[in-house]
Amino acid sequence: MAKYIAQIIVLGAQAVGRAFTKALRQEIAASQEAARRAGGGKQGDKSAESNLRTGMTLEEAKQILNIDDPKNVEAILKNYEHLFQMNERSKGGSFYLQSKVFRAKERLDHEIKAQQAPKPKQEAAAEETTQEEPPSRARQRR
Repeated sequence: MAKYIAQIIVLGAQAVGRAFTKALRQEIAASQEAARRAGGGKQGDKSAESNLRTGMTLEEAKQILNIDDPKNVEAILKNYEHLFQMNERSKGGSFYLQSKVFRAKERLDHEIKAQQAPKPKQEAAAEETTQEEPPSRARQRR
């Protein structure tokens, strides 16, 4: 009898161990995939900041508003207005879904704004140094 109980315990521990190992491998693969999609470096930092600020990823926002190209402002606005109106509470819609639609548009707007942002200071400084500078007063006196 003790022999069978010991076998059951060993088999149970093996099953739990395999399940834990499989879950761990899946989590590692998912985190690597997320890091790859974020782009890493400064671009990844900007993407992570936007995700935290709006509470959703760019992919999720595109799925909610059914958008393929996040640069297509007209399609974003058209889909946003349609979904926002369809989920209005007075029409029997869901406030939760309406807020998800709003956050999706907010996330896409943030992405568009980030793409249209002015150049970083380092790039602007590099361009200024390549342009010819007028001669200084000391050189003009000579």
